[in-house]
Amino acid sequence: MYGMRAQDNAPATHFRSDRLCRVNGELYFSTRENTLEGPYGNAEVAAQGVRDYIERMQKMSARHQSEV
Repeated sequence: MYGMRAQDNAPATHFRSDRLCRVNGELYFSTRENTLEGPYGNAEVAAQGVRDYIERMQKMSARHQSEV
């Protein structure tokens, strides 16, 4: 995938990977910040958790940018 993230200075290749893993039968997802989020009972709930996490991070980033 070739593109830019908001914090990138120039286009680059970014590789996506499966960020879901199972621990004791429950799903978790890993983040770029090297955290493990969960547990989730099934893939649908985990996918919603990923969307919620992204939304929280975007809001936090926007708040930080407005303070600068």
